Amino acid sequence: MTPLFLLHAELSIDGGNSYLSGNFAPIHSVQPLTACPYSGSIPEELVGGQYVRNGGNPLTNEHLGRDAHWFDGDGMLSGVAFRPLSNGGVVPEFVNQYILTDIFISSLTSPSLRTPIPPSIATLVNPLSSVLTIIARIFRTLCLVLLSNLWGSQQAIKRISVANTNILYHDGRALATCESGPPMRISLPKLETVGWFDGNAAEGEPYRDSLPAGEAFGGNGLLSFLKEYTTAHPRVDPRSNELILFHSTIIPPFVYYSILPGTHNVQLPGPRLTNAPVPGVSSGKLMHDFGVSARHTIILDLPLSLDITNLAVNKPIISFDPSKPSRFGVFPRWQPDQVRWFETNGCCIFHTANTWDDTAQEKQSGSVTAVNMLACRLTSASLVYSAGNVAAPTPKHGSVSEKFDEQCRLYYFQFDMTSSSPNNITHQWALSAIPFEFPSIRDSCSMSKAKFIYGCSVSDGTFGAALGRAVKIDSLVKVDTETLIQRGKENPPPSIDGCVDCRSVQAILDSQDPLDPIKIFRMPAGWYAQESRFVPRNNGASEDDGWILSYVFDESQLDSFGEALSDAHSELWIIDARNMRDVVARIRLPQRVPYGLHGAWFSAEDIRNQRPIRSIRSLPHSPPGTISLWRKLCLDIKRACLEFLG
Repeated sequence: MTPLFLLHAELSIDGGNSYLSGNFAPIHSVQPLTACPYSGSIPEELVGGQYVRNGGNPLTNEHLGRDAHWFDGDGMLSGVAFRPLSNGGVVPEFVNQYILTDIFISSLTSPSLRTPIPPSIATLVNPLSSVLTIIARIFRTLCLVLLSNLWGSQQAIKRISVANTNILYHDGRALATCESGPPMRISLPKLETVGWFDGNAAEGEPYRDSLPAGEAFGGNGLLSFLKEYTTAHPRVDPRSNELILFHSTIIPPFVYYSILPGTHNVQLPGPRLTNAPVPGVSSGKLMHDFGVSARHTIILDLPLSLDITNLAVNKPIISFDPSKPSRFGVFPRWQPDQVRWFETNGCCIFHTANTWDDTAQEKQSGSVTAVNMLACRLTSASLVYSAGNVAAPTPKHGSVSEKFDEQCRLYYFQFDMTSSSPNNITHQWALSAIPFEFPSIRDSCSMSKAKFIYGCSVSDGTFGAALGRAVKIDSLVKVDTETLIQRGKENPPPSIDGCVDCRSVQAILDSQDPLDPIKIFRMPAGWYAQESRFVPRNNGASEDDGWILSYVFDESQLDSFGEALSDAHSELWIIDARNMRDVVARIRLPQRVPYGLHGAWFSAEDIRNQRPIRSIRSLPHSPPGTISLWRKLCLDIKRACLEFLG
């Protein structure tokens, strides 16, 4: 175990922010691959593979009372690898590592910093943040970036991403993502940081393949760095192995779009598209996810702005305006210039669950008549505010958000793509009334008409009610979306605010119907889960024949002040996805895994087929011996500035 607080000042918990306490609190140490005890039976399909989850874990956290947000924090990966034994057995091994971004290394080597280098999202969304405060925070960040590039600095900040949101696998690379920069390549199973991935190759890889390189993310030019910001949720087509992603920025046209073919161990790679503009986006937006079907892409232009010009009208840079419409830009995968825009009531969507096409002849060669999307639709942006311990603005009298209760539901949208359609949304209603977020799907069924979607819920009301005290997931859910969509089409509920299945979590738990389209795994009292991921059984009999994996935590390990005990630990539970009832194995981890964001399952084949690596990132060491007078002067100037900037 490497205690990072020996390298940097010890973390302090701000008791005023629920997202910095309990099992949300950052941890102080990283572990190499460490064998873990377990009970139950580990499925053979997991042997050789690894489950990894990403999340923010702030390194610099000493300044009590500072702004802080759940989406802030340096990226930390927490994984469990299933190492095979020669006797046919398996040993689960836990590992966690900080992602060595420019920001993380610069923070670690600047012990005088009292607050993180980037401004907190809480500052940017807070209606009470003055224009001067926001400008001062941004100016501080710019100064720290410039100081890091002084001669003699141990780490120059070239990109401000903390890579703390998601992790995925494509074309021989595991990639950690966050929309404030390009992806960062990670080496499995040790979770070592390789380097930034620019769309062609990652830093730390041997010289790029003999195939000619295409244009990198962002392209060229003075503002190219703004155009390389990449969605935290790129999509991998399970059939073509293409990586589809978008780049959202604050300058027109606001969204660019890229498609990368698989090239690793491929004789003839497919076509490639990078930095193609998507016309028609209304302004800079806090755009987290999108929809991708086998033949179409959907860009979400929602009324949650990320616009520096908001300061001119005394609004936060990140601002939600429910009086404005939600717009969905649908276009053929390779033709973003042919985008068609569909409008409906204002809402927030942070995650889509699946997107698929309806064709005229029910086969791939048929023309597409409609594009369908399942998404977690919120009636307000409360999550953005509450996750930063900020009170959400009161809805204006008569506004759409004032008319509806706080909701976060799994919604079905169908976009009519016939040439005669006036861009009509044929269906838009909730499949279920229960709170539903952090959706996932069997990877092989993505971008097609899948039957099941997995997700997270809370049993004591809504996500909106839970947000004020920090979201804690006590229910894992499987939804038979095929059945509920069919019911909705046969007996359509009211558009927008209608719902197919209006039962509560408890009513579903009480159901004895073996064919119930919603199944819920309820955590034991005091236990809470995180986002789950599905792993299929080899040669399974059905789409849901497999297991879901989730990190869980028993909050009886918190003290009377709600803080985690020093020996508190999490577990990884493996749950039968067919009945959503049986825990087939429980793995006891050597430490906590803080409640975090998104993860992925990497198969044994994924790990074996990783691209070669020339070098990995490491923490810098002070050079021995004397230093030149000029370098000493630069370091003294930097040290004095850091003391001033804090």
